[in-house]
Order: sequence, then structure tokens, then C-alpha cells
Amino acid sequence: MLGPYVAKEYASKRIIEYTGNKVYKTIRNVQTYNFDAVILEKRLSALVEKEEFYHLHKIDNAVFFAAIEYFKKIGAEWCNLPLTTLMISSPGEIYGGQTLEYTTDTLPVELTWFKNERSIFLSESSQFYLELRLLIDKVDKVFSIYNSFRKEKTDFSHLSEFQHIEFEGHISLKENIDIALGLLRYVTNYILKNNFENLLFFLGKKDIDFLSNAFESNNVQTLSFKEALEIIYKQTGDSIYQKFTLEHFGAWEEILLTNILGKHVILTEFPLLQIPFYHKQAAKTKNDVALAENADFILYGYREVIGAGARITDADSLAQKAKIFNLPLADYEPYLQTRSFKNYKNTAGFGMGWQRYTHWLLKLPFIWEASHIPRGHHLPKP
Repeated sequence: MLGPYVAKEYASKRIIEYTGNKVYKTIRNVQTYNFDAVILEKRLSALVEKEEFYHLHKIDNAVFFAAIEYFKKIGAEWCNLPLTTLMISSPGEIYGGQTLEYTTDTLPVELTWFKNERSIFLSESSQFYLELRLLIDKVDKVFSIYNSFRKEKTDFSHLSEFQHIEFEGHISLKENIDIALGLLRYVTNYILKNNFENLLFFLGKKDIDFLSNAFESNNVQTLSFKEALEIIYKQTGDSIYQKFTLEHFGAWEEILLTNILGKHVILTEFPLLQIPFYHKQAAKTKNDVALAENADFILYGYREVIGAGARITDADSLAQKAKIFNLPLADYEPYLQTRSFKNYKNTAGFGMGWQRYTHWLLKLPFIWEASHIPRGHHLPKP
């Protein structure tokens, strides 16, 4: 299987080893490397001098046109959307700190807006606005490709600003998962067909050969989060994985899970109150803990590349979740109002991190090498 990372334990220490490609040598533990300001200072020269950035450019171009081609084939329509908002879709960290025991939500990027007393946010997802677009009669499937912003320090697999390929439709979670998997398959096959020489700059022929079947059903396994924890506990013997929580499920665990199974993993049924508030509750529960109708796509030897889910359908349940997450209801009124329209239909959707996909595809050591001009926690340069 293709993948840049292996999760290992050395002397009771958990590390993430980089396996290398034709450009970069192996690295014992990528987590010890920081996104240094020097990287940005040298980037302009690197763009001119290093051939890899030409090949990355061609791959990026292919991802864009392949995604648009795929969405057109399935009848999804493009949306022009804003990047400024009061309604962030992952508000648990900023609003829910006093009401939630634990959340995977990240902090948004705030900015002043003219002479208004209040700050506003840069978008960390276009999902809400895609949902709003679906209120228009005869609009059934929509997509967007925009920058998203998250106030988290850049590390080997996170950028503070990244490109986000997002989809929403009047569909079930199962249909949504099929469409997301179809996108991965279509984009990968498009690149194989049109960008073989660009792939060959980074990858050996064995890795490239694998890509032709990378997203066929025999290379993808669907698991509940409960099942994933059981597998990791059996492998490690660590009792923290007996607790049904996302608190101890990070990069090392994601990579380890795919290493154990030898496949990509679609992970479902997360604890409902530990992920963004808009997720619909699944019919099942785990020891009286409510579960979500969601799915994370974890690529082999890597991390989550797509996050997907079904949305809450009724107004009362959505309002109740908003209160649990301590949201400012006036700010979220437009989103809460959507469920009250007579023509509202259930939706599901997903977001794919563009740089994460190319990071995985090209077996790069760090996500900042999957971006020509990466943005992190340092001042922008160039």
C-alpha cells in the first residue's frame, strides 16, 4: 500500500516514521520537525530552483480540473460563497468550553470588520453556505473549492490556511460516502492518466501501479469508532483506548489503524458531542453515549483526508444542540431558520483537504511541501 507514514513505538515512545519517496529520505520521527520561519524565507528561491514545485504545480492543476469534472458528472453545481462569517461550523472550542467535556473543534481566525464593535471570522468551512444554497428549489447537489482558515499551529499534517473541496446534497449518509469515495477514485485515476511523468518524479513505479486500484472496495474498510478503539487496544494494550472518547485518538492512532489493517479506513459513529454540533444523531448508542451519523476517511499510512456527515433535519433538535454547544443564537439564526422552511430537505456532505490529499498521494514528508506558498502560524512570506 502507498502511504508516507508508519506508526511505531521505540523505548515506550510513540513516533511517526516517514517512509520516504524519490525526493525525500526517510525520517525517524516527523513530529520532531517544526514549521520554521526559515522555510518561508527560502520558499521563493525554492520555487525557482527546485524541480519538484513544477511537478506539484501540474498535480495541483489536475486535482482542480478532475474535481470539477467529477462533480459535473454527478450533477453537482458550483457555488460562489463568502469567506467571512459569524457562523463558524466548528464552534465547540470557542463557545462550548464551559458546556462540553471535550471537543475536536478548532479555534477560528478572528478579524476586525470596519468599525463594527464585534469581530468576525474567516471561514473554516463553506458547509453552512452550501446548505443555504440547497434551499433554492431544484438545486439538489452543490460544491465549492475555497480556502479555509483555522487557528492552529502548523505541524507535519496541519496548515493554518488550506484549500477545501466541499460537497453537499439532498442525499443520505451512505450516498454521501459513495460520492466522497468516488471523488478520491476519480481524481486519482485522472492524475494517473494525465500526469504520469509528474507522479514519477516523486514515486517509484510500484507505488504508481498501486494507485490504479487504490480506492477499490478491497482496499477500503469501514469501521465504527468503537471497533477502531478495540483494534488499537488489542495492538497496544493501553487502557486509554478502552475509554469511548476521541481525546486519545490522534495522528499516531489514525496511522496505526491503517497500518494494522493494511487499508484505507472509513471511520463512522463518533461520540456525538465531541464533533461539530450540526451532525445528526445515529439510531445506535454506545453505553448510552449518543453517536453521530458521520464518516472520516483515513488514507493508508496517513491521516483523515475527508470528513463527512449527515446534518440534523429538524429545527427543535438543531436548536437544542446549539444550546448544548453554547452558541450565540442570534449569530446562528440564519442556519437555525433553514429547518423551518417548508421546502427544507435533509442533506449530507463532506469536505476534502486538498493539501492532505496531495501530501498522501506524493508521499511527502510534511504538508507544507504540498503547498507552493504555505500559510501557518508565522507571518505570511512571500
